[in-house]
Amino acid sequence: MKSFDADALVRRFASPQGAPKKDYGAKIAAVLLCAGRGVRSGLPYNKMFFRIGDRTVLELALEALRGTGYFDAVVCAASPSDADEVRGLVGDGVIVFEGGETRTDSVRRALEAVPGDTDIVLIHDGARPFVGRETIEAVIESAIEYGSGIPAVRVVDAIKTVEDGFITGSPDREKLVCVQTPQGFRLSEIKDAYAKISGSYADDSEVYGLAGYRPHTVPGEYTNRKITTQADVFGLSAAYRIGFGYDVHRLVEGRDLVLGGIKIPHDKGLLGHSDADALVHAVMDALLSAAGMPDIGVLFPDTDPEYEGASSIMLLGKVRELARARGIKVLGLSCTVMAERPKLAKHIPAMIESIAAALGVPPDIVNIGATTTEKLGVVGDGLGIAAAACLLAGL
Repeated sequence: MKSFDADALVRRFASPQGAPKKDYGAKIAAVLLCAGRGVRSGLPYNKMFFRIGDRTVLELALEALRGTGYFDAVVCAASPSDADEVRGLVGDGVIVFEGGETRTDSVRRALEAVPGDTDIVLIHDGARPFVGRETIEAVIESAIEYGSGIPAVRVVDAIKTVEDGFITGSPDREKLVCVQTPQGFRLSEIKDAYAKISGSYADDSEVYGLAGYRPHTVPGEYTNRKITTQADVFGLSAAYRIGFGYDVHRLVEGRDLVLGGIKIPHDKGLLGHSDADALVHAVMDALLSAAGMPDIGVLFPDTDPEYEGASSIMLLGKVRELARARGIKVLGLSCTVMAERPKLAKHIPAMIESIAAALGVPPDIVNIGATTTEKLGVVGDGLGIAAAACLLAGL
C-alpha cells in the first residue's frame, strides 16, 4: 500500500486556517487585552477563564492569533489579580503585564511593551476567541498599505436614537457598521495617536481618527463576536458543531474482525476495501460531518488501490489532521455498535482507548455502546455489523 499523502488532502479540503503563511516582509506584533473584569458576563470570575471545551476563552483567542504564524511578539494585558493565572495559561514567549483601569489605559501600556523594531501591531480583545485567519490577514495587509486595518460588518438591525424612552431618529443603516478586533496599525502611528489623545475610548480606531489619521476598514466576520453578556457566555452555539456518521459491512469468512481498531476473535470478519472497521468508519464520517467536509467515500474511495487493506484507525488519525486544519476540536463522541454476534462488552474499553488515542483526546470523552437489533434486518440475521457515531466538536 502506498503511503498516505495527508498534505495533499489538506490542500484540497482545508480552509484558509490551514493555508500557507504569507510573507509580508514586516515585523508584526499582537496585543491581547484581558484586563477587564467582565461584570456583564454574570460569571464570578474573569470571563477570560471561561472554558469552551477543553480550553479557556483566553487560550482560544491566543491560539487564533499565534496559529497564523505571523506574530514576532505577543503582549498580553492582565488585571493585577489575574496576572499569575494568565501567565500560567499563555506560557513562555508572551509578555504579560498589568493593564490599566480602562481599555484605553491598557492599550497605552501595551504599546510601550511592544518591541521597538515592530512595524505593524494588531490590538485584539481577548473576549473575541473566534476570529479567523482571513480577517487577521486582511487587517495586516490593510495596515501595511493604508496605516490601519479595522474589521467591520454591516449593521443588520434597524438603529434608532432614543431620548427619555422615545425614538428621536433613524440613522441611515447603509452608512453604519459594527467594528471588531483585531485592529491593526503602523506602530509609529498608533503610538503617536495615543500620545496625543487623552481620555477613555471604546476602541483604537476612535483614538487613531481623533489624532488626525484615517482609519481604513476591511470586511469582518459575524462569527467574530465579543463575549460580553450571559447570553454570549451560555449560548455559544456558533462555537460548536455536531457530526453524525453511520456505516455497515457484511460479515464473511476468511477476514479478521476489526472494530474500533481492535482485532476481535470471531469466525468471520467484515468485508471491505480497507480493514472494514465499521465503527471507525462511522467515527470518521461523524468528524468529517462536523468539519463540513466530504465523507470517507470521497476521501478514501474503494476504487483507489492506495487504500486497499488500509488500517481504518490510521485513516482516522489522518481525518483528525484534516479537521484540525479547519480549526475543529473533538469535545465528545458517542458511538453504538449493532451486532448479534460476537458479544462486544469486554472489548469496549480497548476500543475506547484506541479511538481516543487516534483522535488525540482523553478516553473519558469517548463512549461506546453495543446492542443487537432483536434478530431484525441484516444485522439481526447475522449477515453484517453496523455502527453509528455522534460527535460534538468545538471551533
